[in-house]
Amino acid sequence: MPRRIYHVTPNGDDWKVKERGADRAVKILEDKSDAVQLAKGLAQSAGLGQVIIHKSDGTIQTEHTYGKDPEKYPG
Repeated sequence: MPRRIYHVTPNGDDWKVKERGADRAVKILEDKSDAVQLAKGLAQSAGLGQVIIHKSDGTIQTEHTYGKDPEKYPG
């Protein structure tokens, strides 16, 4: 099962939750904390999930991973 990766990124004055590889955002929210909560919920429900949270300047602030890594991957 591949890891599903969600990014929380700035979108003007709002925050966008987007799955890596998707053409469209899952959702655009006014509050960053709401966007982070949504992304975390999606990643946790995916089994193997990851959330990458960006700062307002677009750089990465932090990452969270969920689920157990398959044994074929080191770490």
